[in-house]
Amino acid sequence: MLALAISATTGSRLLAQKFEELAQTPPMGWNSWNTFQVNINEQMLRDMVDTYVSSGMKDAGYTYFVLDDGWMAMDRDKDGNLVADPKKFPSGMKAFADYVHSKGLKFGIYNCAGTKTCAGYPGTHGYEYQDARLYASWGVDYFKYDWCNTDSINARDAYLTMSRALRAAGRPIVFSLCEWGNHQPWTWAKNVGEMWRTTGDIHAGFVENLNMGSWSSLSVLNILDKQAPLRKYAGPGHWNDPDMLEVGNGMSYTEDKSHFSLWCMLAAPLIAGNDLRKMSDQTKSILTNKDVIAVDQDPLGVEGFRYYLFDGLDIWVKPLSGNNLAVCFLNRSSRQQNIDYDWKEHLITDDVSNIKIDFNDITYSLHDLWTKKDAGTTTKVFKQTIAPHEVIMLKLTKM
Repeated sequence: MLALAISATTGSRLLAQKFEELAQTPPMGWNSWNTFQVNINEQMLRDMVDTYVSSGMKDAGYTYFVLDDGWMAMDRDKDGNLVADPKKFPSGMKAFADYVHSKGLKFGIYNCAGTKTCAGYPGTHGYEYQDARLYASWGVDYFKYDWCNTDSINARDAYLTMSRALRAAGRPIVFSLCEWGNHQPWTWAKNVGEMWRTTGDIHAGFVENLNMGSWSSLSVLNILDKQAPLRKYAGPGHWNDPDMLEVGNGMSYTEDKSHFSLWCMLAAPLIAGNDLRKMSDQTKSILTNKDVIAVDQDPLGVEGFRYYLFDGLDIWVKPLSGNNLAVCFLNRSSRQQNIDYDWKEHLITDDVSNIKIDFNDITYSLHDLWTKKDAGTTTKVFKQTIAPHEVIMLKLTKM
């Protein structure tokens, strides 16, 4: 019996690699890639950190400041350690991490499971434990791990090895798996990391994918449509990641607002990728809408689901704590549509959150999270026009 107990305990430890207390709500932050790719430098990034705080992003709940590809020198040092590019980071990475921390933020960094990163810099394959110790010594709080140049490498083994290395380094670090959903990480990564990409890369387009030659960057709607079967795998400490936000990077205001709303309905990590120093008041108003963010960060931790789809109109429902709901109407089409929705004719059930709501038996108040105005109750038919690519996002509070 004792031997069996020891064996069971050991097996449990081998399975649960990560620090269990991390990312109990979807991580929020900023990443350098979508706007700057590898064209980063210490002074520009310090300015971005300052704007992160002064713009209200930090106050809205954003926490992580993440450097993506291109921060390192093209070669490791004589001891095999990664080195921050001395031209881009003359003060070194530890000093930059300290600056991020001094502003009350957490620091994130990037590498790749392959021999080289996606941009051709030194990858981590074969250096997992050494790199993890280096990141811990720098004070890294978040680690994004990509999947380029991984020929003949087993994805599950690679990410498990890196997870063990981060754990062995002793510093709690949020582990973001970025293998594009190729190997269905939602089925095996719950005990490996805190979030995993579900698709290929996003681009700043609402409807159409962007042809990159040998691959395509995906639109907001394309990514949205791939999430429906995956929601049962997400929850506190283990999130589906439909990729970073493209708010402020070229879509219309309406499309940016819809993109942000839908990611919040998905309980997605909210990782901005715009130039914070140049963002418009409209972009800021989207990224810092605390009422919409609260839907994403709701402690129940349940990803939303598509309740209805007909003739270009979606209805998404996200169960919230307190037996409340978020409901998001989405006009996917290129024409204005009319909403005429009788709550009492629609029973809402969900096997993931175990809810069953009959609006004939219970009344909810409606609050529009973008206009910030009350919108009646579920006792009356909800009527409104909705523009092309627009959302109407409501919080339903039990009365």
